[in-house]
Amino acid sequence: MAGTTDQQDAATLEELADAAWSVGNLDECIAGRELAYKRFEADGDARGMARSAIALYDYYCFKGRHGVANGWLQRAKRNLEGQPDAPEHGVLLEREAEVANGSGALELALEKAGRALEIGRRLRDADIEAEALQCKARVLISLGKPADGFALFDEAMLLATEGRLGSFVLGKVYCSLISVCDQLGDLQRAAEWTEVGSEWALGQSSTFYPGLCRVHRAELLRLRGDWVGAEAEARRACTELANLHVVNAGAAFYEVGEIRRRIGDLEGAEEEFRRAEELGFEPQPGISLLRLDQGRIDAASRSISTALADATWDRLARAKLLPAWVEIAVAADALDVARASADELATIADEYPTPWLVAVTRQAQGRVELAAGDARAACGSLRRALEHMQMLEVPYEVAGTRALLGSAYRTVGDDDAAAASFQAAVEILERLGADPARARTLALQAGTSSLPNGLTSREAEVLCLVASGRTNKQMAADLGLSEKTIARHLSNIFTKIEVSSRAAATAFAFEHRIVSRTS
Repeated sequence: MAGTTDQQDAATLEELADAAWSVGNLDECIAGRELAYKRFEADGDARGMARSAIALYDYYCFKGRHGVANGWLQRAKRNLEGQPDAPEHGVLLEREAEVANGSGALELALEKAGRALEIGRRLRDADIEAEALQCKARVLISLGKPADGFALFDEAMLLATEGRLGSFVLGKVYCSLISVCDQLGDLQRAAEWTEVGSEWALGQSSTFYPGLCRVHRAELLRLRGDWVGAEAEARRACTELANLHVVNAGAAFYEVGEIRRRIGDLEGAEEEFRRAEELGFEPQPGISLLRLDQGRIDAASRSISTALADATWDRLARAKLLPAWVEIAVAADALDVARASADELATIADEYPTPWLVAVTRQAQGRVELAAGDARAACGSLRRALEHMQMLEVPYEVAGTRALLGSAYRTVGDDDAAAASFQAAVEILERLGADPARARTLALQAGTSSLPNGLTSREAEVLCLVASGRTNKQMAADLGLSEKTIARHLSNIFTKIEVSSRAAATAFAFEHRIVSRTS
C-alpha cells in the first residue's frame, strides 16, 4: 500500500483499508486508516478524521493495545468539537458508552448510548441505531434489567433481518448478544444465536467473524461434553484470530486450557492458560481451579480473590468466579468465606434467575452445607442443583454435582444412594474421557459402603495413600486439599483404628482389605 498512496485521496485509502480488513490483514488495515487520517487532516476534513480515528480505536482494541486505542478515541472527540450534527457523533458516543460500561460507570454508559440512539434514529442511520441498541441493552442487563435489555437486542436484530446493517455492525450485534447470553448462562439462547451467527459468518470474506463464532461454539461444545469438537473449534479460532483480534484469540486458548484441565492434562492446561494471558485474556476461573487441582490451595485462593477484586462492580463477571471461590474456600477450610461467596452468588441468581445461575448457586450452597456438617440440607440443595444441571445437559457439571451428592448421602447414612450417585459420576467421567485419577477416586467412593471402625470414604482414601507411602504434601496435591486438612484426617484415622504410626495404619489397611477394595 505504501508505494501507491501518494496520489490517492482519503476516500480511496479508506476503501483500501476496508479491503485489507476483508481479507484478514489487520496491520495493513491499520496502516491504511492512519494514512487516510493524515490525508483527511491535510484536507481539513474533520468528519473524515474522526471517522478514521474511531476505526483505529476499534482496530487497536482488537490488537489489545488499549492505550493507543484510547488515544485515537480522544482524538476523534477533539476532531468533532464544534462540528454540526453528523453520524460520526453517534458512533463516537456509542464507543464512549462502551468504555463507560467497561469501567462500571453504568449510568454514564446508559446516557451516552441513549444519545447515540437518538442520533441514529434522527439521521435514519441503521448501523448507528443497531450499535446503540446493543450497547444500551448490555448496560441495562448489567443494571439488573435483563428483560428490558433483551427487548432492545430484539430491536437490533430486527434491523439485521431487514438487511439494513453493514457486515461490521451486524457481526458486532451478533457477538454482543451471544456474549451476554454466555454471561447470563442462558445456554439455550446462546446456542441458538451461535448457530445463526456462525451460518452468517461463514459467508463473510474475513476470518474475523468465523473465528469469533468458533470461540463461542467451542465453549458450548465444552459444556455439552463434546471435548474433541470443542478443542478443534477453539484451536482453529486461535489461528483465525491470531492477527485480527488477540483478546478473543486468548479466549480460544482459554477454552483449550479448560478442556486440558478436565482431562487431567495439567501441564497442557498451564501452557494454554499462559498463552491466553499473554494475549490479554484473563484465564479465570480456570487458572485458579488448576492451582486447586495441583494442590496449591494458597495460590488458588490468591488467584481467585485477585480476579474477584478486579470485578468488584460487575455482578455477572463475579457470578462466573464465585462458584470456583466457594470450591477453593472449602478446600482451604475457610467456611466463612465460602458461605459469604455462596450467599452473594444466590443474590445474583435472584436478580438473573437463569437455569445455569440457579444450578451453580444450588451446587455452591450444597458444597458449603456439606463442609459445615449439615449433610441433610446439602442433600436437598444438591438434588435441586442436579435437576437443573441435567436439564441444561452439561455432563461434566452433572458428574461433579453427583459426586458431592454422593458424599452427602454417605454422611447421612444412605449408603445405597451414595454408591449409586458416585457410580453415575464415574460413568459420566469415563464417557467424557475426563481425568482418570478423579474417576478412580469416585469409583473408590462408590465401592466403600461398609468400612471398618467407622471410617468415612475420604478417610479410607487417605489411608490408602498412606499405605502407598505418600507424604502429607503429596496427598494434599492428589486430593486437592490443604496439608492442614490431610493432617486432621490422619488424626481422625489414627483415633478410629487405634494406631499411632503410619506403619501400623498401613498394616490395618491391608489387614482389613481397604487397599484392595480401593485400588
